[in-house]
Amino acid sequence: MAIYDGALQDLIDELGRLPGIGPKSAQRIAFHLLSAESDDVQTLVNALTTVKDKVHFCEVCGNVAEAEKCRICLDPRRDHRLICVVEEPKDVGAIERTREFRGTYHVLGGAIDPLHGVGPADLRIQDLMTRLSDEPVEEVIVATDPNIEGEATAAYLVRMLRNLDVPVSRLASGLPVGGDLEYADEVTLGRAFQGRRRM
Repeated sequence: MAIYDGALQDLIDELGRLPGIGPKSAQRIAFHLLSAESDDVQTLVNALTTVKDKVHFCEVCGNVAEAEKCRICLDPRRDHRLICVVEEPKDVGAIERTREFRGTYHVLGGAIDPLHGVGPADLRIQDLMTRLSDEPVEEVIVATDPNIEGEATAAYLVRMLRNLDVPVSRLASGLPVGGDLEYADEVTLGRAFQGRRRM
């Protein structure tokens, strides 16, 4: 139900569509922007426009990048024989904060979720298979979220990778079932990386 008129209500509605922003938060943000200096609001508008214009996905791994390849794929100090498979670019950030992993990543772009119409063909799984056939890889670490969709995706990947004769491991326990990597603290995620197991 619309409480305010016109542009303000439109802004509240649009903010409320963002993940993690409920109606009250959307209203608070809208009123903050309404009372903010015009320069500050313009800075936010510029940042939003710039990110949509400049940021896209790495052609190798699917992580966010401003060039054709992300900074991790371009880094010669990374061990390109290790690939950590994650669901979303935000998961790369969570793992990087642990400073436990020095390999590269492959971002699937989601997880298998039949209830929402997401199947293996909707993810970057074929890109991973192509990458594994083109690059010498010694281990694939499956780091999908420890929830139903993440486990289904991990099981599917293990079946696909079994034919390539590449060792596959899964992050160890320590991550809460039903949780997201994005919200795991660095210690828990670091221990899960150290204790990963072969599948």
